[in-house]
Amino acid sequence: MDFELSEEQRLLKDSVERLLADHYEFEARKTYMEAPEGFGRKLWAKYAELGLLGLPFEERFGGFGGGPVETMIVAEAFGRALALEPFLATVVLGGGLLRHGGSDEQRAALLPKIGDGSLLLAFAHSERQSRYHLADVATSARRDGSRFVLDGAKTLVLHGDSADEFLVSARVSGDRRDPQGIGLFLVDAAAAGVSRRGYQTIDGRRAAELTLAKVAVEPEAAIGKPGDAFALIRRVVDEAIAALCAEAVGAMAAMHELTVEYLKTRRQFGVPIGTFQVLQHRAVDMLIALEQARSMAMLATMMVAEENEAQRHKTIAAAKVQIGRSSRLVGQQAVQLHGGIGMTMEYKVGHYFKRVTAIDAMFGDADHHLGEVGRAGGLVEAK
Repeated sequence: MDFELSEEQRLLKDSVERLLADHYEFEARKTYMEAPEGFGRKLWAKYAELGLLGLPFEERFGGFGGGPVETMIVAEAFGRALALEPFLATVVLGGGLLRHGGSDEQRAALLPKIGDGSLLLAFAHSERQSRYHLADVATSARRDGSRFVLDGAKTLVLHGDSADEFLVSARVSGDRRDPQGIGLFLVDAAAAGVSRRGYQTIDGRRAAELTLAKVAVEPEAAIGKPGDAFALIRRVVDEAIAALCAEAVGAMAAMHELTVEYLKTRRQFGVPIGTFQVLQHRAVDMLIALEQARSMAMLATMMVAEENEAQRHKTIAAAKVQIGRSSRLVGQQAVQLHGGIGMTMEYKVGHYFKRVTAIDAMFGDADHHLGEVGRAGGLVEAK
């Protein structure tokens, strides 16, 4: 199988990496983090100019018709740069839900605004009791004439404090963990009854707690048929996990490079510590874990378009297992081989470790997804 990038994909990779190299020096990142929205709006506009925000969307909706490989390229570059912008929340999650489940009218109205950077979306799905159970939705959506009235609370809404609109999952019917009966609704952040509380997460990004109190939405705000949204949610979450796997690979590659460079320059007993064989072995262990993660991230990217839901889900779950395990090993070794400086706020390595730790927890950690693979009968069927 040919894993070489096409000429267009190489140009995309070079363009994204050059843009981030020019604008994401570590001190500049601190400035973006301290901004009210937790990221750089001017840089977000540059992403739009480069076409990154419309990358996965059809050309008729102002996009570039890119696929999972293009998303992987951008996500890996963001991981290397420790980028803070809401690409995952707005383009991959919000845009993905609209791209796969929205009507032509909804896509024509909203996708071009995502592409030009004027619309920020947030996927409000997780709830305090749900843990990693994707179908655990207690927020209710009851009919009131032709409208729906939403009541409930959502937690850890990625970039929810800066979103212009939310894509909110709510239960139309069924029990709390029933995959059937979940609806998906577009809710204006300024709508009556919507309140949110923003905060910074462990990795320096932003999230929000969202409360919905008798929020009325019109029927055209529903994404797809109310009650049938679970398959759509699961598909887009799989796409988000694949993007996160690529981002984690970028972060791990940066940690490995920083660590090897440190081993070459840090001197002890009159020689660079990289000459000590035991430390060389640990650097090699980091490289092996990185390459295992890279292979599984590529597999997850290839499986994003798989129409067999069971096969797609268990393969991407397996990739998430490897990403979680590799991230822990690479992060721990990077910090330990740097010594005390590895966990200071003034040095990059600790920030990379925080980010990959957060990625491991998003949409289910390694232990959770190992259970998913086990329940599916394993990644490879027994003969």
